[in-house]
Amino acid sequence: MRKIMLFAAVLSLTSLGWAEAKSLAPTERLAAASKVLGRIMASPATSIPGEILSRAKCIAVVPSMFEGGLVVGAESGHGVATCRTAKGWSAPVFFTVKGGSFGLQIGVEGVDLVMIFQKDEGMARLLSSNVEVGADFSSSIGPIGGDFSEDTDSKLHTEILTYSYARGAYVGVTITGASVRRDDDAMQAVYGRNVTTSSALLGEVAVPKATLAFVSAVRDTTAKRSGSEAAK
Repeated sequence: MRKIMLFAAVLSLTSLGWAEAKSLAPTERLAAASKVLGRIMASPATSIPGEILSRAKCIAVVPSMFEGGLVVGAESGHGVATCRTAKGWSAPVFFTVKGGSFGLQIGVEGVDLVMIFQKDEGMARLLSSNVEVGADFSSSIGPIGGDFSEDTDSKLHTEILTYSYARGAYVGVTITGASVRRDDDAMQAVYGRNVTTSSALLGEVAVPKATLAFVSAVRDTTAKRSGSEAAK
């Protein structure tokens, strides 16, 4: 329980006043998020290591987080997230991410962001308000591919690992200072009623039919990668 309460905390954050990016409809966002996972896991050069996926408490995907030739701060995106429960991956929640510094990326017109929440403490904070990445919990750019770098051990103790991709290539954008808050409009559109972030992520709400493809993509991604590395 405590582990998922961390993820719901981030989703009730206050915004930092970024310029709004174009928001996909909830169903389009789910489809785009599923494609992001499939695309990045298709190549060993960009894939998230199985060890990381096997430890994931929650997985959040933000398709095309920002646009522009020069990416540095003041950006926003709309994402979807699910958490691991005793019954499998939870009903997803919709959120927006705003503010912070994303590093400098020249010539990038759209970046797909994946956030891996590794620790119970990080998930618990996601259920509270006024949470900021880098201030309220630690964040680090995650390792990719089959080989871990020298600092992999330290990254395994980071609360959030971030993975960012532009046109299928890993670009390593950071999200220090970003805030995440619940997307009420998307939640209402998908669930048709008031569903709290915590009840969804704790597995207390049935997975809506419209979200099954995304939840299945997360389940299959974590199962296949974890299993393949365990077999090595």
